[in-house]
Amino acid sequence: MQPIPPRAVGALLVNTTIWGLSWIAFKSLQQQGIHPIWSTAIIFSFCTIWLLLLKRKSIAELRKHPELLYVAVASGVNNIAFNGAVAFGDVVRVVLLFYLMPIWAVILARLVLHEPITRPAVLRIALGLLGALIVLYQPSIGVPLPHDLADWVALLGGLSFAFSNVMLRRLHGVADGARSIAMLGGGAVLSLVLGAALAVTGVITWPASIGAPSVPTLALWSVLFMISNLCLQYGVARLPVNITAVVMLVEIIVAAASAWWMGAAELRVQDFIGGALIIAAPWLIRDKRALPSGH
Repeated sequence: MQPIPPRAVGALLVNTTIWGLSWIAFKSLQQQGIHPIWSTAIIFSFCTIWLLLLKRKSIAELRKHPELLYVAVASGVNNIAFNGAVAFGDVVRVVLLFYLMPIWAVILARLVLHEPITRPAVLRIALGLLGALIVLYQPSIGVPLPHDLADWVALLGGLSFAFSNVMLRRLHGVADGARSIAMLGGGAVLSLVLGAALAVTGVITWPASIGAPSVPTLALWSVLFMISNLCLQYGVARLPVNITAVVMLVEIIVAAASAWWMGAAELRVQDFIGGALIIAAPWLIRDKRALPSGH
């Protein structure tokens, strides 16, 4: 049995750390009058332009792989849904519902990649989700079932994120640059189109002016999301979907810890216990079949 590639896991941990902290940026920008859809549009447009300049050779490969369109759409839905949900909803609840994603990932991996749903895979997912429930259980919010728009949007984000991960795994032979352009470009185009449609109908306002305090935040998170996406491409292409899904649960720990640090939550003993289960799940329970190596 080949070991889990440590670099791939490390790349995913960088990705999850950035996303686990991203709620701070989108809540801050929303409070400054920039709707999450416009924040997503600005940040991902910058990332896409930057990546197109850095990876010009990958543009031609986009035409060779039309399936990248599915990645672009799923990525756009995922980013808009998650960013909007954490900006307006309860961060802890949104992240929990979003990270029911491993369940969707295992099912989609079976349907799209024909990966078997093995007993170790089910146990690994169960252990990771148990850790997530321990971390995020709060008597005040009760059973984590959807009860408002932010909850449903978080669920939609998790489903689309799972689908994009499965498609990235299926397209692991495609250059990282082409896959990154598809993901970032999808987030930029879809958020621009949706933002314009909602602004025209009066649901949200146009970003007429962006104040000076918002510029550093937008610039910083443009760079961070670029790094995050490249790390995601590297990790997802080299790990089975069921392991990827569990490793990404570490985002829950980052979000919970950052919420505590910012005074938005209290860090408890159960957070450490649940966090240990989440982090250990991919290594405690392994499939007997060999894991694929990097390409």
